Amino acid sequence: MAGSHHGRMGMTIVEKILAKKSGRAKVVPGDIVTADVDTAVLIDLNFRPGYYHEFNHVWDPAKIAIVFDHVVPPNDEASALALQRGRAFAKKFGIARVHDVGYDQGISHQLIADHGYALPGGVLVCIDSHTCSAGAFNCLARGMGNPETVFVTAKGRTWYRIVPTIRYVLDGEPKAAVSAKDIFLYIAGRWGDHANLNVEFGGPGVTGMSLNARRTLATMAAELSAEFAIFEADALVLEHLRTRTNAAFEPQAPDRDAAYLDVREVDLGDIAPMVAFPDRVVRNTQEVGAAAGIAIDQAFIGSCANGTLDDFAIAAQIVAGKKVAPGVRFIVTPGSQAIFRDAVRLGYVATLSEAGALVTTSTCGACAALQLGVLAPGERCLTASTRNFKGRMGSHTAEVLMASPATVAASALAGTIVDPRPYLAGAAS
Repeated sequence: MAGSHHGRMGMTIVEKILAKKSGRAKVVPGDIVTADVDTAVLIDLNFRPGYYHEFNHVWDPAKIAIVFDHVVPPNDEASALALQRGRAFAKKFGIARVHDVGYDQGISHQLIADHGYALPGGVLVCIDSHTCSAGAFNCLARGMGNPETVFVTAKGRTWYRIVPTIRYVLDGEPKAAVSAKDIFLYIAGRWGDHANLNVEFGGPGVTGMSLNARRTLATMAAELSAEFAIFEADALVLEHLRTRTNAAFEPQAPDRDAAYLDVREVDLGDIAPMVAFPDRVVRNTQEVGAAAGIAIDQAFIGSCANGTLDDFAIAAQIVAGKKVAPGVRFIVTPGSQAIFRDAVRLGYVATLSEAGALVTTSTCGACAALQLGVLAPGERCLTASTRNFKGRMGSHTAEVLMASPATVAASALAGTIVDPRPYLAGAAS
């Protein structure tokens, strides 16, 4: 029965996967399990000075992927050394799945999605905190520290503590200009911190969501401090994977009598465009009208959460035939080179560029002030990325507010934070 663990019979999705991967018939909150891992994704950060460890062997080269994404192309010697070490590591152990600078490069979580590395019912690990993005594919995935990543790479297993699960039942359809980022900001504002909790998304509202939208929601669960975020594997997920992998997998759905700490219903039709105010997202969001008129120096669309083709599409639709406001830097970063090529073919890049946006290479870049889009003291950015804490995008005296790509694009035109709905209506007419 929802809301109680007493007399529980069945398991949630997370519990079922961890039971299966640890060889147990059943797990309950409080248990600690050692689970087999299906995929380990190493990124350029794993090979940087201070992180890198020499290996004598890896557990299974076929289950390891290497993605260069954080500082790509490298902007200093340490970053270049990391890529050099990563290439040597792949060669030494015969790792075939390597995404280097060039044709098939991108942000790791986007490539995990594009290449079918995240398998339903499976376990995936990576050093990056937004690894929970893969939960959109019914895959148990979360970031972990570098020492534990090293252990997994060598041994192919790791440990987890079972924690209670909150289930979000999504219903209805979002109104125009309302996206998965707005849904996340609504949840973060209303329910706050989810530390030591899993998040499970379900309900009829999920059916109408694209895989990109689901990935945004799963990715952003890291900002709730959730342990895992996970969706069921529906026909959309299975069709996506059929064209990308021949690997065997076993999707997991919650038992009918699974016990949740809480079940929360969200009517997507009730959600308006949202904004997170500076320095945090948890219990710090309001509808966009509350931020209207706040001047911005920079507008950013990108990151593992919002560098998708969907995001390019709505941004291009809003700015088509218009110009970015004087004094505003509008930066747009694709999640992968494949997305960039699609955005070029569909005319989105030309539309954005003609409006005054700067479309960059596919990298984590501006999201974490790594090598582009860094904020100077006192500047203000409206971002459709993953984080807005103090100093995240540069100076500790800069302010970062968070919103959807639609709100960011409209605000880039206005020079101040605005409601995107009139801009979208104008674009459609």
